[in-house]
Amino acid sequence: MKHFKTALMSGVAVAAFATAAMADGHGCKVTDGRVSIIGNEFPAIQTVGAGAQACAGDNVTVESNLTADHQKINLAGMQGNPAEYTTAIIANSSIVALMNNDVIRPLDDLIAKHGGDLQKTQIITINGKAMAVAFMANAQHLVYRADLLKEAGLEVPTSYEDMLSAAKMLREKGLSENPVGGAYKAGWNLAQEFNNMFLGYGGQHFKDGSAEPMVNSEAGVKALEMMKSLSEYMNPDFLTHDSNVTNGEFRAGNVALMNMWGSRAATMTDADGVPQEVIDGFAIAGPMTVGGGSVPATTLWWDGWTVAKNISDADAEATFLAMMNGINPDRILSDDETAKQAVWLLEGYEPTPSAEGVFAAAQSGAIPYPMLPYMGLMHTALGAELTDFMQGKESAEQALGDVEAAYRAAAKENGFLQ
Repeated sequence: MKHFKTALMSGVAVAAFATAAMADGHGCKVTDGRVSIIGNEFPAIQTVGAGAQACAGDNVTVESNLTADHQKINLAGMQGNPAEYTTAIIANSSIVALMNNDVIRPLDDLIAKHGGDLQKTQIITINGKAMAVAFMANAQHLVYRADLLKEAGLEVPTSYEDMLSAAKMLREKGLSENPVGGAYKAGWNLAQEFNNMFLGYGGQHFKDGSAEPMVNSEAGVKALEMMKSLSEYMNPDFLTHDSNVTNGEFRAGNVALMNMWGSRAATMTDADGVPQEVIDGFAIAGPMTVGGGSVPATTLWWDGWTVAKNISDADAEATFLAMMNGINPDRILSDDETAKQAVWLLEGYEPTPSAEGVFAAAQSGAIPYPMLPYMGLMHTALGAELTDFMQGKESAEQALGDVEAAYRAAAKENGFLQ
């Protein structure tokens, strides 16, 4: 059985608060080579991708595929020889599949040669080898319409129980028909919402030191019951709503309360046609607790980039240099628009108001997303098997039993369970 020993996540909160003097610019030092990027599509990653693409020139090609479907195609795109993608922008969940399939290379030599400006907390070390460079911290937390809460005479929710009470009042007062938003799309998003709630109830995905699952538990049942209660105040099509759709619902004025990624908070209302009352009423708060617990029902994350294994050393060096330019603090932090897009793990970063929710998550003891080699299999099983419960077709116990069965089959196939 493979176990990953990881260094960084305890340092994310520390790095997120760093306000040291800004580093000298890295500069775009690529002279030749091929760079091909696969990653998610939210604004902070688009900024990093644009910085890398600035390295394109006569002898340098830089291509970028930023898409919400990145996790469905990054592994396949790095398994060829040569790999289609020379780098994948990943998080502490999605790097695991790339590690399991041995498609990314250690970065120690490239960091020694070109990474002198990196902070130690940016270097993701797994089993003693540098495997990724982190550039931002992230967490899900509450965003809300302060104007609607005030009109209803409500306080800002600090727990999911508070959110349910507020949603009931907002609907009864005719202020919002479906006041709760959430990225509950069947698949990855739904599984992540379960993970948040499950950890908030004190759940543990696996037995200590083992790949044996433990989600069919009291905490698992309570997590699903709370999610079902929340869904009754959501758009009836909530199982099709990912972060992009939920953002759109908030911008349209259809949502008053939702759990959303900090990486999107700064641009939540930055779009054409957003009503002025939505812009004026938008507010950010920390993550909520659930069930009387003290640990928030969220997870701490980092986002970073890797370099493919199945490419030439020349293309690997070109990719590393281009991505270093993508996270150049001089470029990102000197511009107000890009500086506010994320909680940047870059030297010289100074917190912006939009970072409030992520900082609150770090300060309140939020648990890092589990970086275990078999967590991806659990996440996939959750995303596939929880929809029947959310649609009222199964009990919580049945759905969680299905999750464990699907997970065990995959874990045995991959050698994590006998």
